[in-house]
Amino acid sequence: MERSIAIYTLTSELHNEEAVAAQTQEFLASLGLEYDFRGNDYGDYGRYALSLIFVRTGGTEGIFRRLLPTLLGKARHGFLLLTSGKSNSLAASMEILSFLRQQGIGGEIIHGRADYVRARVLLLAKASEALRGLQGVRLGIVGEPSDWLIASQADAERVKALLGIELIDIPMQELLDVIAETKELPVAPMDWPAAEPAVGAALPGAIRIYEALRRLVQRHRLQGFTLRCFDLLSAVGNTGCLALARLNAQGLVAGCEGDVPAMLSMMVGRTLTAVSGFQANPAAIDCAAGEILFAHCTIPLDMVQRYELDTHFESGIGVGIRGFLEPGPVTVFKLSGDLQRSFIAEGRLEGCQSASDLCRTQLRIVLSDKSQANYFLTQPIGNHHIVLPGHRGAELQQLLHFMHQVPLD
Repeated sequence: MERSIAIYTLTSELHNEEAVAAQTQEFLASLGLEYDFRGNDYGDYGRYALSLIFVRTGGTEGIFRRLLPTLLGKARHGFLLLTSGKSNSLAASMEILSFLRQQGIGGEIIHGRADYVRARVLLLAKASEALRGLQGVRLGIVGEPSDWLIASQADAERVKALLGIELIDIPMQELLDVIAETKELPVAPMDWPAAEPAVGAALPGAIRIYEALRRLVQRHRLQGFTLRCFDLLSAVGNTGCLALARLNAQGLVAGCEGDVPAMLSMMVGRTLTAVSGFQANPAAIDCAAGEILFAHCTIPLDMVQRYELDTHFESGIGVGIRGFLEPGPVTVFKLSGDLQRSFIAEGRLEGCQSASDLCRTQLRIVLSDKSQANYFLTQPIGNHHIVLPGHRGAELQQLLHFMHQVPLD
């Protein structure tokens, strides 16, 4: 079975191959990585998620220079030079990287203690695998972005070029037609934690919207979508909050209000971390404390410890989700629609609240770097942001670095 990491070698003919081979085996074993060792056969260079060039000795600068023309079109993320430092290999790596920089080509030397090298390689591999996993993804825009999202558009051509994601426009009427064709079934109240009779009465219609969206996803072969959900309030007298909560929990990306940058951020987050993200907007900010209150009327059901059903906040109808999560580390993330800007901030979810004058799910988050809270008041990327469980900053930064470095085929 092919692994995601391949290691190629550069070795000077002046060095004793037997001694170099022994050093190589000892060094690579110390890293504890799974990889395919390709030696000096560069025929399949670039086929793997991560291609490392192990500079084993000094005197290899000229060898690399001769190889460069055949490798350039295959280097997905610049050149990653692995070195143990033995036999003047670090010095050679520095000369090679300096040469690459002079040519305007990106690269990095991976060198240090075994635990650092292992962690760095695994991070690079994870980011590269995620970027490859986005290739060919189809994301639907069901209806246009909501009228109030005047800063939340996306550049479809750039999204395709840098992320490999295809944006599919789906008219709102198509969803309404599928809803009309979908039979509404009775719902047993004990199967859902309905808080009041009005919510229980709205449940069959909310599940009908879920079934219709699921059919639409299958019809268009989507891995996710964003929905102009407020149109459902007038069109069918219900909300998409429950549908989105369920579909996210089933592994799709399901976003609100037709917000395409938020959907892209959710898709990048899910592909990288394999967990759902919570799309929400700040409802209150305390810059001095680095504290932000995020709120929205839906949240992926696989993110919550428990949840309650309530009405949708703004309209007072349909079904909304009030989710409660365990306190712990989180990351707040957002990509701009042209992929030129991003915001990444790690922090801690301190608790959830249930104020009646806000969207139903409410998370109180304190950022690790309190100064980052000022971003929301001075240079925000739209209003919606994505909350991911865990500290994911390094992974997200690396994926975005790769995205801008070399577009994939």
